[in-house]
Amino acid sequence: MAPPGPAGAHPTSAEPLSRSIFRKFLLMLCSLLTSLYVFYCLAERCQTLSGPVVGLSGSGEEAGALGRGVLAGGPRELAARPAAVQRKRLLQLKQWRRRRRPVRRDGGEEVAWEEETPGLAGGPGGSGAGSSVAEAPPRTLALLLDEGSKQLPQAIIVGVKKGGTRALLEFLRVHPDVRAVGAEPHFFDRSYDKGLAWYRDLMPRTLEGQITMEKTPSYFVTREAPARISAMSKDTKLIVVVRDPVTRAISDYTQTLSKRPDIPTFESLTFKNRTTGLIDTSWSAIQIGIYAKHLEHWLRHFPIGQMLFVSGEHLISDPAGELGRVQDFLGLKRIITDKHFYFNKTKGFPCLKKAEGSSKPHCLGKTKGRTHPEIDHEVVQRLREFYRPFNLKFYQMTGHDFGWDG
Repeated sequence: MAPPGPAGAHPTSAEPLSRSIFRKFLLMLCSLLTSLYVFYCLAERCQTLSGPVVGLSGSGEEAGALGRGVLAGGPRELAARPAAVQRKRLLQLKQWRRRRRPVRRDGGEEVAWEEETPGLAGGPGGSGAGSSVAEAPPRTLALLLDEGSKQLPQAIIVGVKKGGTRALLEFLRVHPDVRAVGAEPHFFDRSYDKGLAWYRDLMPRTLEGQITMEKTPSYFVTREAPARISAMSKDTKLIVVVRDPVTRAISDYTQTLSKRPDIPTFESLTFKNRTTGLIDTSWSAIQIGIYAKHLEHWLRHFPIGQMLFVSGEHLISDPAGELGRVQDFLGLKRIITDKHFYFNKTKGFPCLKKAEGSSKPHCLGKTKGRTHPEIDHEVVQRLREFYRPFNLKFYQMTGHDFGWDG
């Protein structure tokens, strides 16, 4: 019988055997986990592609991306699906859109829309649908396998800066038949030399019956813009959001002040000569509010009936009413109504109510609704006197009294 080895020693033959078993166990475990992961991924993929995507709510680009590479069933097969299944597919598509966080910038500012807005804007092309599934009336079922095409805009929000153009565009995107660019293209004022092909490529894909839109408020005060837009299409519908020019000028100054705190006071920029009360109309914050002067340039190229003037004040106090006018002007069914809005007392602006599957409402971001600085009452009164004749002429030209001088 061999003497026992030193204390703490282990049999040398057992050691490699134990390690071999342990390694085999680890290998089997890793193989099992890998197989489960692959199976899970395949199951998820199959679930995503389990049926044709139904284009009821008027989306184009995102839906096309979602259905890209999918062999969808034919229209007859789609039509045979129960309404509940169609709604479920639509809801899945809408939830997929919400996962794409839009990046939009308004005149170089930070994102102007808090939270993400379902189907509001994505990349340069934006998105188009945001109404609830129950509200969107069934239309022709569309196969969204690379369906749709990029079109030049049929409607443009051309002005005015600090009038409420961002709010209007975001509200309009709730409509399933509106597709819009998220960022301001500035094509007709800054990038016209790039050509219409470049401009068209910025647009989102649309299906038949959908309207392509964009908004660039500086167009309204750009002398070349009316002729350039008319050259693109004489049938383009134009929307102008206007606001009390005095309040608009103060809001414009407030925005600049937030970026450049060292600028002169509002009073010193307003007057060429404070003693005589001579207004400095070369200052852009003042010049933009002379609406009648700018409108004259547009009426040389477009009939007044092809332009809609939206009240920035009513867009806050009665958003559904103003959106009703806009939908009628664009030839759209009135889908955006009172039930889409609630008033946020903290911000002082209307917000979109939360959509299906969203946990928060959608409000204008921090760059909107800034507190205005205190302006000398005499300065405000002098500005009102300055703008009054221009306002009255603007009322006559548009056939609408906006009540800024009441």
